[in-house]
Amino acid sequence: MRKITKGAALAAACAAAAAGLTGCADAGGGAGGGSDTLKIATLTLPQSLDPADAGGSALPFFQAAYDTLLKREPDGSFSPMLATKWEYNADRTELRLTLRGDVKFDDGSAFDAKAVKANMERFAKKKGSQARTLQDVKSIEVADATHVTMKLSKPNPAMLFYLSDAAGLMANPASFAKPGDPLKTRPDGTGPYDLDAKQTAIGTRWVFTAAPRYWGAKLPYKTLTFSYFNNETAIVNGIRTKQINAAVLQDADKQISIESAAGVKTVKQEFDVQSLLLFDRGGALVPALKDARVRQALNHAIDRDTMLSKIRQGRGKVTNQIFGTGTKAYDPRFDSYYAHDPAKAKELLKQAGHENGFALKLPRIPAIVPDALASSLQADLGAIGVKLTWENVDQSAIRKIFTDRRYPGMVMNNGQPATDWITIGELVLPGTFNMFGTMDDRIKGLVPRIQAAEAEQARGDLRALNEHLVKEAWFVPFYRMSYLHVSDGSVKITPQEGMALPSIYNYSPAK
Repeated sequence: MRKITKGAALAAACAAAAAGLTGCADAGGGAGGGSDTLKIATLTLPQSLDPADAGGSALPFFQAAYDTLLKREPDGSFSPMLATKWEYNADRTELRLTLRGDVKFDDGSAFDAKAVKANMERFAKKKGSQARTLQDVKSIEVADATHVTMKLSKPNPAMLFYLSDAAGLMANPASFAKPGDPLKTRPDGTGPYDLDAKQTAIGTRWVFTAAPRYWGAKLPYKTLTFSYFNNETAIVNGIRTKQINAAVLQDADKQISIESAAGVKTVKQEFDVQSLLLFDRGGALVPALKDARVRQALNHAIDRDTMLSKIRQGRGKVTNQIFGTGTKAYDPRFDSYYAHDPAKAKELLKQAGHENGFALKLPRIPAIVPDALASSLQADLGAIGVKLTWENVDQSAIRKIFTDRRYPGMVMNNGQPATDWITIGELVLPGTFNMFGTMDDRIKGLVPRIQAAEAEQARGDLRALNEHLVKEAWFVPFYRMSYLHVSDGSVKITPQEGMALPSIYNYSPAK
């Protein structure tokens, strides 16, 4: 890969994500690409182009230069990529992968089982934002060039998802020992594109050109360009003037403004759920939150229908659950479990001994909590005696919210992937979003059974877990938000399950 200059800006991200199946097939062959250019607008700035730093909305940048072990299809299913077959043992603590034997890195060295082992061990050791996804991997054993076994300390139902995501990106191990971490600026993988140094301006535009000797099926575009924008108004203008071919819009007003533009094509996708994530269910910072009746009162206080109508122009669907519609845990009953009922909320607070309410201080990142949402939540909670004050936090300092543990909760947008265990791992188990490690006997009993079974077999336990979380009011969800994929009319866009920005494989010329 060709070298690019350093100086990338860093946008700190907070994120967010399948059941163990056996798959086999051949990914096909072909080289090069078409003659067209695909120009994608994004609000995401990648920290670097080293796979150890990959994750979240930046994944498409990495998909251009690196292949993953498994490919995640638009519907969330998995198909072969660098691995052609995968199979768990009986207790799901070993995952055996069969690899392609005909793939090489740019320097001619072979992609093989040793490369897989080196990549995974480095990924876990580097402690990037997604390193935790391999925390259950005890060891990686190489049988021969095309067979490797991942030994797990316990079953992890999300492992196949991770192998189609950041943890599955495969770089050339020859780059690992070089000084200065060259992969940050010189990606070296087996992917369908090479980074073009001459046309790339880090922090503004990344240009990839089709790799001439790519082993896999060719993609329809010879050149792939990601352009960074710091606001959606500029993206809308870029689509209108055809300087940009494709983008995703989150802001409801921007979505409405572009839909009537001549030649524009749009596709809706329900992706993020916006919620007040309650961290302090044990009452360490706000003692009142230890009582489930208080948390239930917060849920009854929120006027979700009005918020959705006024703040998001009706673009989304009200919900009281954190699990998305594509999961086995999802239950339509829990989209409307908590009606807007201030009187009931006040009665619950009275029963819990907080008739006069209490104070709640939350961090506010304006990009996530605009003025209208901040005011709406203050008014709704104030109506039941809960005094909400906001403390503005710069987005660059978002990580401190989770390390300093100064706040009892936070309004966040979280993805709703079809893999139930992603949601459980990120929002329920002790970790980033359960920073105080709250658990109870019901959850402790359900989680091991869910963990040891395939998703379909665990459906009953997953539904039971969801019901428990809703009724115990572990969270205060508002609504699932509708995003809008837009193109200038020249591109067909297929949304990607589990991602806001589609995979690079999900774009094709419009017919």
